Amino acid sequence: MKNIHNPCEKIIIALDGMGKNDVFNLLNEIPEVIWVKVGLELFVSEGPDILSILRDKGKKIFLDLKFHDIPTTVAKACFAASQTGAEFISLHSCAGMKALKMAKEAAHEGSAKVNLMPPKLLGITILTSWTQESFVGDLLIDQPIDQRVKHFAEIASNSGLGGCVCSPREVKFLRKIYPETFELVTPGIRSLGSDTNDQSRVSDASEALKMGASKLVIGRAITQSNNPAYMFKSFCNRILI
Repeated sequence: MKNIHNPCEKIIIALDGMGKNDVFNLLNEIPEVIWVKVGLELFVSEGPDILSILRDKGKKIFLDLKFHDIPTTVAKACFAASQTGAEFISLHSCAGMKALKMAKEAAHEGSAKVNLMPPKLLGITILTSWTQESFVGDLLIDQPIDQRVKHFAEIASNSGLGGCVCSPREVKFLRKIYPETFELVTPGIRSLGSDTNDQSRVSDASEALKMGASKLVIGRAITQSNNPAYMFKSFCNRILI
């Protein structure tokens, strides 16, 4: 792991389960926050205006809507999303290379239309909620999750995407394959010994970065704590250890 000069840059606060006022209160309480993740819950409840508000507050945005549809629909969604100013946009790698390549081209066209830098598109590999048992039992996929993650990361890379989203469990072997410029964004970050909630493949923040994660998505461990500012600083301090 390289020396980290600003640990705040490594943490993306997931604003899941929050309304607009909750978001404002949180950001006022923790002004050091640089990155936020806007997922389906917040985007659907507050609409795209929340992205403009966050940008006006100087925040960098990971727009985590996980687009997954036919290639034309995915491309058009990325064309529109790229005009919001989000730095990261997620889409499922299993949409296929045609969809991913079209999405990247559309994102460049969309951002250029409004004179913005193009966002980095991140390919979702396997959600952190999946276990090997549920992978086989629910999807009838008799393949180790790490092998499927490796395949989806390869699809994302070969399609020209800027990185992928994976659990901390897969970061180490992916970083051996891909350079630092290929973002490996990891949700499923927990304090050691804490409740994993509905995520299965999790890790401690410091360990995930040591294994090669680019950025850490942390939500409930901070946003639902009794003292979010303290917890945010605690994670930042842990990263520096």
